Amino acid sequence: MTNLFKLNVLAGLIGSLILTGCGDAETTIVEQDPIVVDDGHDHGDDHDHDDGYTIESLGRLAVLSAETAEAAIFDLDDNELLDTFSLTYDSNSLTTSPGFRYAAIVNRSDDNISFIDSGLWREDHGEHLHDYEQSPALSDYTLMGSRPTHVINHDGQMAVFYDGDANTGTSASVQVLTDSDISSETSELAGIEYSVNMHGVAKPRGEHLLSTLRRDDADSTSNAKVLPDQVGVYHFHDGEYELEQTLDITCPDLHGAAQNHEFVAFGCGDGVLIAHQHNDEYEAEKVANISELNGLRIGTIYGHEGSESFIGIASGHGGGQAILVTLNPEENEMETIDWQPMADASPVSYAFAFGGEHFLILDNQGYLTVLSQHSHDGHMEWEFEGRIDISEEDVSTMPDNMSFTLTVAQNDHFAYVGDPIAKHILQVHIEDMEIEGDIELNFAPANISWLGIVEEGEEHDHDH
Repeated sequence: MTNLFKLNVLAGLIGSLILTGCGDAETTIVEQDPIVVDDGHDHGDDHDHDDGYTIESLGRLAVLSAETAEAAIFDLDDNELLDTFSLTYDSNSLTTSPGFRYAAIVNRSDDNISFIDSGLWREDHGEHLHDYEQSPALSDYTLMGSRPTHVINHDGQMAVFYDGDANTGTSASVQVLTDSDISSETSELAGIEYSVNMHGVAKPRGEHLLSTLRRDDADSTSNAKVLPDQVGVYHFHDGEYELEQTLDITCPDLHGAAQNHEFVAFGCGDGVLIAHQHNDEYEAEKVANISELNGLRIGTIYGHEGSESFIGIASGHGGGQAILVTLNPEENEMETIDWQPMADASPVSYAFAFGGEHFLILDNQGYLTVLSQHSHDGHMEWEFEGRIDISEEDVSTMPDNMSFTLTVAQNDHFAYVGDPIAKHILQVHIEDMEIEGDIELNFAPANISWLGIVEEGEEHDHDH
């Protein structure tokens, strides 16, 4: 039997965890002294080490301010603010690099992606692993392209899909990079140059790149001739990606994609396209939409290496309660998930948790719902596990154009929830369903992302 968890954090507990900021009316984030690492190891760029060195750390947290064009980096081991950085543009979104070392600041309207080095990362030196701990730093590396929209990470690679712009006659394009490319500031990146604009997505998969295709207007069935309706398989060799195969099943109004260890899924107007590699080629099949979707299409999909199934999201443009479905590629099935939403609850963020055994739904009423993966007679199902009340505020006072925000750790069973009303970030232990920490802010958080050293074997995939 599941339980509804209504948690209140005692003031005494919070008081011991609060990070107090101080500053004037214009500067709401205060820079702290740089980190000093004194452990007998050189943590600079000298990689000539005789043996390995590992760091045990909860990681770091990148936080975008909703009030100023600034980003802050926090140390999650002591909840201290490490540094703040002024950003060039407003209206930014936030994600991470594929290795979780860098915060990626995406500005779609200004055609720009910049990076902040968290200062915490791991290198594989062949015979051993070596971890590094330094002060955060703003990188000089910048990506430029027309309307960067979908930024996808998978297995150490990042694929940036640039939509292009019909008004300026700019075509869509894709760039593929790694954390090493960011640190070495690689100027020439492999990718794709299209001949038309499109609101598409690309999924990096080793030497392959599965990326959307938009047929010409005479043949396209896509909405407003902007959404793609096919998927191409590109193969990387001789320093570039070449179109090697076009999947033979169309995907009208394609939007949303994810992958796990074996399959790649794309949301279509009539169902979900599932692709998987067989020998040297990819095969595709379509999982048809079920009647419970009531005419809605799945426009967002989440996948995780630790989960055999995908989770698809169908919702109307006007918000409201979303319909969640399980997508099982092996059985070619789609089933609804009863996530037992509270009254008037509309999801604002989703995430697979550490290990892939839990799926999280953060809603606008201030609740974090936890789904758990279970096997019944060999059939994998997602079930309601519990719900955590993460806000004691009046949610009707949420500032315009703001919402609760969510990120998950990639090395432990923690989720972090940003609250713009209370101006703090809560640390939630997912398995215990308890709030264990609180970072007080002097600004409203617009977005948050976990950064740090990933536990070996962790990998998740979803849209950004």
